[in-house]
Amino acid sequence: MGSEGDGVGRLADGTPLYVPLTLPGEQVMARPLRSIGDGWASEAEAIEERSEARVEPPCRHFGRCGGCVLQHWRDAEYRTWKAGLLSFALRQAGFDVPEPLPFHPGLPGERRRIDFAVRRAGGRIILGLHGPRSAEVIDLTDCLVLHPALMALITPLRSLLSGLRAVKREASLVVNLLDSGPDMLLRTDAVLNLDDRNALTAFAHRYDLPRISCAEAGAAPETICMLRPPVTSLSGVTVRPPPGAFLQATAAGEAAIVQAVLQGLPARIFNKTRVAELYSGCGTLTFALAAAVRVSAFEGDAVAVAALKQAVNQGGLSGRIEATHRDLARQPLSAKELAGFAGVVLDPPHAGAAAPIGQIAAAGVPVVVYVNCNPATLGRDARVLRGAGYRLEHVQAIDQFLWSARLESVCIFRRG
Repeated sequence: MGSEGDGVGRLADGTPLYVPLTLPGEQVMARPLRSIGDGWASEAEAIEERSEARVEPPCRHFGRCGGCVLQHWRDAEYRTWKAGLLSFALRQAGFDVPEPLPFHPGLPGERRRIDFAVRRAGGRIILGLHGPRSAEVIDLTDCLVLHPALMALITPLRSLLSGLRAVKREASLVVNLLDSGPDMLLRTDAVLNLDDRNALTAFAHRYDLPRISCAEAGAAPETICMLRPPVTSLSGVTVRPPPGAFLQATAAGEAAIVQAVLQGLPARIFNKTRVAELYSGCGTLTFALAAAVRVSAFEGDAVAVAALKQAVNQGGLSGRIEATHRDLARQPLSAKELAGFAGVVLDPPHAGAAAPIGQIAAAGVPVVVYVNCNPATLGRDARVLRGAGYRLEHVQAIDQFLWSARLESVCIFRRG
């Protein structure tokens, strides 16, 4: 099974064929479609010998919708493969990895964030997710990974969008399930008129949404309607995330990440012990860390930093948390800046932390806690730490992205 969730077969000369919706051990009649990387993207025309681990996919959209790629695989084998992605990346970086790898499984109905694609075609609205490696939007009637509170909005949203003049050809819609309810950000390809604004306001009232925001034709988001503060709790601190803000995909996944991160705190903590947090966002990890140590949080998204600062001030935590807006890709903290910290916690985007990791290694910070959603970039960055004398103390796999090829993890590296 390849890292993207495709079965991998080989031609007589060894050239790989990447075949979606197939499983290890199956004999497949496959048709090559186009060259990709070192091989061929292919499709299975017939499965001649089925794996005993193949199961009936539970979702009617599976195979057409690109959100899930592995519903046809039995849970035990699926989880072993996912943990193996992480183990392989760390071993390639030169670390010993425990077996079995600690694994926190994801469950259906947990996903609290969805980024819908919207198309207007043939006089109707298509609302859903893109097809596998495709610009086509698959019209969803339901979604097994989505939290029930968000799934209940799919049909009403389709009706709402069909009447908006600001959606001419396409739009996107991000919905975050906050503690105060579903928070919605609509990005349109035209400007809202008065009827559109009234319709959005009426929708918020009817379905009890705390806030609806809109970014018209590429402009910055504007609040259209706010019935109550759109807030969520991060480690007991109330935060008002900006529209469309990044949140961990599931509440259970967030709790598992926080618990694993806290294991990486220094063994001896003093009153002035400081930790640098890179890519802090709105504070998913910040407030949990601040309960034990002083935190210097750095984040490149200005609106996320503003939300973090507001929560810090309202929570009376200005003595524990210092939040700074900084583009960590263009201006990573130098080794000199990092040298005074007892540890570094980082949670970079999918592309990893190529810019900061060299400075972190050069600083010789005693402990590095790395939260990652892409084993490939984790392996690349971990190799730098290995070269600087760090050892892997703890690793935790967290399956926030059920039935996908993505995997969250927390790794604790200590110097010496």
